[in-house]
Amino acid sequence: MKKHRTLRGTIRYTSAKPERLGEERGREYFIITDQADGVRLVHAHCEIDDEPNVIRDVVMALDEQWRPIDCSVRLTVGDRHEGVGLMHFRPTYAECQTVNQRDGRISQRIDTSEPVRWLGSHPICGDALCLRIYDLADGPGKRFFPNLMLTSPDHRGATGPMLFSLGFGLEFVGRDRVTVPAGSFDALHFRYVDTAGQLPAEHPPYDVWCTDDGDYIFLKGGVGGYMQTHYELVELVRDR
Repeated sequence: MKKHRTLRGTIRYTSAKPERLGEERGREYFIITDQADGVRLVHAHCEIDDEPNVIRDVVMALDEQWRPIDCSVRLTVGDRHEGVGLMHFRPTYAECQTVNQRDGRISQRIDTSEPVRWLGSHPICGDALCLRIYDLADGPGKRFFPNLMLTSPDHRGATGPMLFSLGFGLEFVGRDRVTVPAGSFDALHFRYVDTAGQLPAEHPPYDVWCTDDGDYIFLKGGVGGYMQTHYELVELVRDR
């Protein structure tokens, strides 16, 4: 009898720009496995059609507190292999080995005062999993989280992959009921905020709804500003 639990889903990327409203601009297929040893393993294949197109494959392992253990990222940009990297996390440092088109072979080691709380590796499903760092017992409000990393500071995750340290804010808006093509769900509504000074270019506010069941599965989201993009869950299969 198996001791792990797996769920699978598909997220559709669409444009919210008036001239492209509702036009599909990408897609993502993800698998999340909760292993018997407490590790949560996330696989994600992401495709962005907008030029230069992006194909990204991510495999990331999280510990029982959903802190990163290790992560591999393979990145294609403009139909050309851009880079591949492997990240590994310890209580007092994070390290990365990368080969990419711009910089060749790179070794990184970043010392930290405590374990890295989250690694943003750019699949949309991860934008919901990250929300677990906010303590729901605090209720609605806004908190800033400083001890975070990305695999790319680019808003599309189209550079690197390399480790990039930053912090950003999360605003818990409240609980909601959400209907998407994958079904109707009790949801948590969050907003990513306070990226000014943390990234090369400030990221517009980003609203995300995830399942209110402890799994933090991405349901829908939207980014305003110059991006004007929308994302929604179109399929979810739970394997108990």
